[in-house]
Amino acid sequence: MWNQFFLLEEYTGLDNQYVGKLHSDGDRGDGSIRYVLTGDGAGSLFIIDENSGDIHATKRLDREEKAYYTLRAKAVNRITNTSLEGESEFIIKIHDINDNEPKFTKDPYFTEVPEMSPLGTVVMQVTAADADDPTYGNSARVVYSILQGQPYFSVEPNTGVIKTALPNMDRETKENYVVVIQAKDMAGQMGGLSGTTTVSITLSDVNDNPPRFPKSLYEFKAPESTEPGSTVAVLRATDADIGRNAEMNYRITSSDGPAMFDISTNRSTQDGVITLRKSLDFERKRSYTLRIQVENSNPDPRFLRYAATTDGATVKLIVEDVDEPPVFDRVGYVMEVKEDMAVGTIIGSVSATDPDSSRSPVRYSIDRRTDMDRVLNVHPGNGSVFILRTLDREDVAWHNISVIATEFNNPRLMSRVPVYVRVLDVNDNAPTFATYYETFVCENAKANQRIQTVSATDADEPIGGHRFFFSLAHEASVKANFTVRDNKDNTAGILTRRNSYSRLQRSTYLVPVVISDSDFPMQSSTNTLTVHVCTCDREGNMQLCNQEALVITAGLSTGALMAIIFCVLILLSDFTSTSHVQCGSASLSQPTKVH
Repeated sequence: MWNQFFLLEEYTGLDNQYVGKLHSDGDRGDGSIRYVLTGDGAGSLFIIDENSGDIHATKRLDREEKAYYTLRAKAVNRITNTSLEGESEFIIKIHDINDNEPKFTKDPYFTEVPEMSPLGTVVMQVTAADADDPTYGNSARVVYSILQGQPYFSVEPNTGVIKTALPNMDRETKENYVVVIQAKDMAGQMGGLSGTTTVSITLSDVNDNPPRFPKSLYEFKAPESTEPGSTVAVLRATDADIGRNAEMNYRITSSDGPAMFDISTNRSTQDGVITLRKSLDFERKRSYTLRIQVENSNPDPRFLRYAATTDGATVKLIVEDVDEPPVFDRVGYVMEVKEDMAVGTIIGSVSATDPDSSRSPVRYSIDRRTDMDRVLNVHPGNGSVFILRTLDREDVAWHNISVIATEFNNPRLMSRVPVYVRVLDVNDNAPTFATYYETFVCENAKANQRIQTVSATDADEPIGGHRFFFSLAHEASVKANFTVRDNKDNTAGILTRRNSYSRLQRSTYLVPVVISDSDFPMQSSTNTLTVHVCTCDREGNMQLCNQEALVITAGLSTGALMAIIFCVLILLSDFTSTSHVQCGSASLSQPTKVH
């Protein structure tokens, strides 16, 4: 075994540590041989006596730094410096001593384990390493033990696995634990070196607690003016769990105000928020009682007997009185009045009352911004609406106003209501021609020939619709040149009563047509139809009147055109200047209203 030497690490002696001796069979002891050492640390860490071959270590060596050194030795002739034999290689192996304590891979460790875990639940594994030689003795054989953390946790000596030592530990009782683990080499025997680490263990939450109301009875107040949708109460139940396990749902299980309230959960605070669904009325009901239930949102099946447990509380909501404006008995009023009613006639009434318990009297007025012409008014005491001015349905058929109700005791409190007044029709308008008619008759016309169809219009609107009657005025029927035939369909035909007409003898005729309606009281008017005599061809087409009017009077009205045409004809026929004037005036139709 000459080719392997052993040297103890961490030598503490004052002299150089002896390693071993090299010797050649050719050495006769006469000093002719010199020993030479080369390789790892030769001449520095290791020196050799060239005469005796003794090898010494000059420094303390650390096996954990370098476990062995490879060197080469040879013996040479001192004089010739020739080798007596081939160079030999040998190893100096550093023997381990227990000079390193175990060291953990982390310090500290952090981990979690669910609360309520059963006994022996694995928490985590810690690991310590020892730099000493694991193949030599027990210097690197580590054993684990727990120095702090009992009786809650334990550690397996050989593996470093930490387990729960108590069942069903409760996070709500204690959440954080500090465990100190020791690792000791030499298999834990006396004299071994040790190291420690800290393990911070947190019990993670499970849903093993139900929500609870801190109180069994809550009382809140809300003014009766609170708008629907507003929050009227906020409840806060507590849950010893945290996070998702502390999420809860609220619901109303009973209430003496059906459909009056809603409850929801504020997910950021887990509060129960009670909101109003319908308006409150102090005079109708002054308090409400609700029963509220709270329960977990995410129950854990493992702890269902806990998580499914609900809690309840009673909420009393007191309605506070608010001075409210008057309230009309309707949201709007529709009134009707005939257009011939006298000024001062009452057409209806509005009614408003003070909803408060004080029952303040109410004063009425009209918002004049809705009745600028002051057509209507309202009695300030009883709300009667009456006429201030004569009405005309044909002018304005509807009057839409707003009536204001104010409290005598507090004029600042007011309310408004729309009033729609419909003006009913009265037959106060006579029918007239529907349009201006341009009528002519041919000189060669035949008796009973229709030369014009007329219709009528009436500003009134009878319920059953219009029915007009047409006739020739009585004063014109004695020597009439034309007659009127009622078609029974609100139109009439104008017919000739003789076979021919002479334009030279008479150029125009005025036909008075009486038009009557069928409503009560009956209205009628006389409307004059001007008929011009014109020269026509055999087919009855007007020749002279129509074409000349278009050329001479382009851009003028139809009535003016006809007047100009006949005046020109009269001038051509050498009529007198008086006839000219009569011709111009005769071309205008002047209706006369008769009652």
